[in-house]
Amino acid sequence: MINQITMEPLCRIRDILRSINDFESQFHEKHGISLNEGMLLCTISKMGRCSSGRIAEVLGITSSNASKVIVSAEKKGFIERIVGKEDRRQMHFIMTDKGHKKVESFKSDSREILSVIERIKEM
Repeated sequence: MINQITMEPLCRIRDILRSINDFESQFHEKHGISLNEGMLLCTISKMGRCSSGRIAEVLGITSSNASKVIVSAEKKGFIERIVGKEDRRQMHFIMTDKGHKKVESFKSDSREILSVIERIKEM
């Protein structure tokens, strides 16, 4: 039998996950993209030209998941693929004008995002 002391941290983690899931649903509804796609756009916006391996590393997701997120953002016209000049097997991704506009739309959410973080800190 699990005692109350053991359950408390688990319940906190559950509450944190619920808060993040709620935020992700609202984010998707408002912006039409997933949280991973938003993080991808922010990453490329900050770093400039990125490889898929670097994107996976920065986002903390598998290469397979990074590929899915990249393809989705690419289909939506937010990023574009650039073939390496010296090694044509290398692929890099850059932001399109549409992608930059989408990132600008996130800036209006800064207060909302900070409030989610504050709620999580209080849990």
